[in-house]
Amino acid sequence: MTSAVGKLPIGFGRLWTAQTVSSLGDGVTHAALPLLALTLTRDPMELAVVTAAGTLPWLLFGVLGGALVDRWDRRRTMWVTDALRAALLAIPAVAAALDALSIALLAAVAFLLGLGALFFDTAATAFLPDLLGRDPVLLERANSRLRGAQSATSGFVGPPAGSALLALGRTAPLLADAVSFLLSALLVRSLPPVPRPAPELREPLFRQARAGASYVFRDRLLLGLALRPAVGNIAFLAVETVLALFAHDRLGTGTYGFGLLLTAEATGGLLGAGVASRIGRRLGTGTALTCTAAAEGLAVLGLAAAPNPYVAGLALAVCGAGMGATTVLGPSLRQAIVPAHLMGRVASTSRMLAMCAAPVGAFLGGWLATTYDVRTPLAAAAVLLLAMTGVTATMTTNRRVEASLRAAAPAPGPGQPAA
Repeated sequence: MTSAVGKLPIGFGRLWTAQTVSSLGDGVTHAALPLLALTLTRDPMELAVVTAAGTLPWLLFGVLGGALVDRWDRRRTMWVTDALRAALLAIPAVAAALDALSIALLAAVAFLLGLGALFFDTAATAFLPDLLGRDPVLLERANSRLRGAQSATSGFVGPPAGSALLALGRTAPLLADAVSFLLSALLVRSLPPVPRPAPELREPLFRQARAGASYVFRDRLLLGLALRPAVGNIAFLAVETVLALFAHDRLGTGTYGFGLLLTAEATGGLLGAGVASRIGRRLGTGTALTCTAAAEGLAVLGLAAAPNPYVAGLALAVCGAGMGATTVLGPSLRQAIVPAHLMGRVASTSRMLAMCAAPVGAFLGGWLATTYDVRTPLAAAAVLLLAMTGVTATMTTNRRVEASLRAAAPAPGPGQPAA
């Protein structure tokens, strides 16, 4: 499977390409959906409905989805899901062409795209350690490349492209995302099969789902890794819900300027993903995760106080860098220490906690902006992020990380020295 010791297998290139192409389409839609919603309403609470709808599948089906992924073939789950998402995007494209778009339709599409993301992302997270033989060094290297490409395409290239495509017509960004999903499905379908973990005794689905959730909540390190994005998503969705309105009304940016702000965040994410491994080696993974959390909180505080688009762009870039490094270090550590047969359920449980918190953040952001001021959600998000940093720092220490890695290391074979 691996071309040489310490090198990523050939199949990883196709997986990387598939996720990169799909992320480009996601970046287009990420910019286009809120702008499409803005053409229909200026009500922050209605904008919050569209933002929150994409996260609801994780609340409703998160743990069960992970249990299903642990039962299903992970490669097939990925390509079928992306093929279905490509077909789904034809619906709002036709509605846009017929001038029949509505907030309800955009929310429904966001919900179904989120359901597809649940299955695809969980399967991809579980598939990667199978492909790489659960090697911690290779996992960190692979996640760095995946997250770096995701940051570059979904943020650096995708949002300006989405804004530009929207200027050509409301169907253009939706069709572009559909094409990206279709290409991703074809690439994933061509991936080589990989060894699967030995199947468990077939138990009821709910019992298997509960076992995966319990595994996360009983392990203090895994719980800390899950709580960080959960609390963070309340803050980030509060920001995201009002960001287009904040940029337009307070910073004076137009459609293209909003895309550039998202690009600044993605540029920081690309840099953060690129240096994550180096920071982790220098500080230790636990300390590195604490530092990136603090950087995110301070950056959002700077965004709340930003007097112009340039300061706002810098703040978003710093926040993106912290998030980029975190999305390499956290998942790589989880993939290295979780047993293969539980990977889908543990990944989906962790992601569910994060995504379930997101609707809270979306509606909190809309309520604070409506009740007080459009800057208020940003300041509240910063306070929440800094408070979260203090809590999770005690759960993801270097000592705890090193102990978990030692416990997960395979036993040495005959004639091999112990680690």
